[in-house]
Amino acid sequence: MANVIDVLKCKCPNCEDGEMFYKSGNFLLLKAPKMNSVCTKCSFKFEKEPGFFFGSMFVSYALVAAEMIASIVLFKVILGFSYINVVFIVLAVAVLLSTFNFRVSRSIWIYMFYSNESKKHTHT
Repeated sequence: MANVIDVLKCKCPNCEDGEMFYKSGNFLLLKAPKMNSVCTKCSFKFEKEPGFFFGSMFVSYALVAAEMIASIVLFKVILGFSYINVVFIVLAVAVLLSTFNFRVSRSIWIYMFYSNESKKHTHT
């Protein structure tokens, strides 16, 4: 089973040491994260076929929805902020976490479809 920390740190699912991204991106400079095509440590190919990461958009959508719901619950329900303040806070959270969501959604997506039979047999 994948280590949640490795998924959040965007580590290679094969060797759990190499980096999936060589640039983390910066929303303030309008720079998107840049992904390695293969692992720098074990040469594992990240994109299995053209359009492989199309499905990661749905994972990103789920992450943003969860973040928005959590923000609404925290700032409206628990702290009692006004609706307009909550709207601005939710938008700010979405923008601030955009590059994080991009990276983690791709990491989650690749881990969902990864299986290494040799690792499964060595741990049993």
